Amino acid sequence: MSSIRLEKPWKPLNATEVDGLPGQLGVYQIADDHEEIVFIGFAGGHSQFGLRSELAQRLEAAEGANHLFRCEVTMQYLTRHQELLMIFLADHGRLPIENKEQPSSLGRLRLA
Repeated sequence: MSSIRLEKPWKPLNATEVDGLPGQLGVYQIADDHEEIVFIGFAGGHSQFGLRSELAQRLEAAEGANHLFRCEVTMQYLTRHQELLMIFLADHGRLPIENKEQPSSLGRLRLA
């Protein structure tokens, strides 16, 4: 059985890594230098260059912080984004610190 968690290895959030990303739709997680997730986002239909442009914006906003990221290409980015938020909420009882608002349609997971 495969995990529903995003378990890809963390990469440094820097220009070299971001420039190598595909211009595809998907989801991503941003973490601090201790691998604690601080933001869960997605690259949707309004993202000009998909994951690459979304993470370039996050890199610019990070202003030199040593952030990490990991991403997953998926056409079901909205569903997967909500799933990742629900997993984090189930694990921590709250959303990541940079996800300011809980989507109204966010359900609850009970993870085993």
